[in-house]
Amino acid sequence: MTMTASTLTINEKLAAVDRLRDKYLSTPRDAQFRSYLDRLLQRDEQGNLLPKPRLFNKAGDARGIAVVEPAGGGKTSLVHHGLKTHPALQPRDAAHQPWVGVRVPSPATAKSLGIEILSASGYPSVSRSQTEDDIMRKVRHHFRLRGTAILWIDEAHDLFGAGSKFKVDVFLKTVRNLMQGDGAVSVVLSGVESLWQIASCDAQVTRRYWRLPLGDVSPHSDRNALTKVIAGFCNAVGVQPPSDEDLVDRLVHASRNRFGRCIENILAALEAAALVDADELTINHFAESWGMQEGCGMGQNVFLARHWARIDLGEAQLFGQGAR
Repeated sequence: MTMTASTLTINEKLAAVDRLRDKYLSTPRDAQFRSYLDRLLQRDEQGNLLPKPRLFNKAGDARGIAVVEPAGGGKTSLVHHGLKTHPALQPRDAAHQPWVGVRVPSPATAKSLGIEILSASGYPSVSRSQTEDDIMRKVRHHFRLRGTAILWIDEAHDLFGAGSKFKVDVFLKTVRNLMQGDGAVSVVLSGVESLWQIASCDAQVTRRYWRLPLGDVSPHSDRNALTKVIAGFCNAVGVQPPSDEDLVDRLVHASRNRFGRCIENILAALEAAALVDADELTINHFAESWGMQEGCGMGQNVFLARHWARIDLGEAQLFGQGAR
């Protein structure tokens, strides 16, 4: 049943927005990632996927995936959802952990990464006085005990940063060693484009990883999908959807053509509408919430400017930029 504005109080509308923030929105990108992930896993004689890494040569080497996308695209949510819901990666019991996910720690060193992996896999606290080699041996041993097939490293571009070639080589070797020999795991790396730009300089990386670039959102091909998302979200919050014809075009531009940012901007606009108990979500709600986020003036606001398509957003602040 479609809700009207009068059926929900302001607090109920705000609570509905929060529930939407916790909801995962599936897209065709999920099937794309799933197809890559399936190819990392072994199959039994009947073709069923197993929680074991597929080995691609006689030496017992596994392979990995590099998921690359600019910041704000939603790759972290995509990978997490894909791993968490994969039928073959569901734990049998409390001692079984088919996949382990970590975010690159700061400062990023091979030792700190190893400690982070051990912590995420349920290992008791480990002394930082131990050597990097000792820690990584513990990682491999614990993976075997826990039946781990997939290691996911998020924000993997931070492993390399502005480091020297020596530092990059150390990280690449550390991760590569986890994909080799007895107890090998498949590794999923997710990060911005610089991840692949740096890592692909190593021939071993291009041979062992499949690159999965996640495409930009298009105001043309994705118009219907985004319109349905906005309408569905509005229904959940109890407001009427916006009627502005060019809203989706402005939304995509304001979100820098990134899916995750589109969703964030829709939710932020809905929150702005809920706070004033609006009956309808309008372009002004988008302008208000986006302007707060970007810290820009009215003339530089994509949802207000007449020549909004000329506003060059990039990754910089909007102050001093206009729709010339």
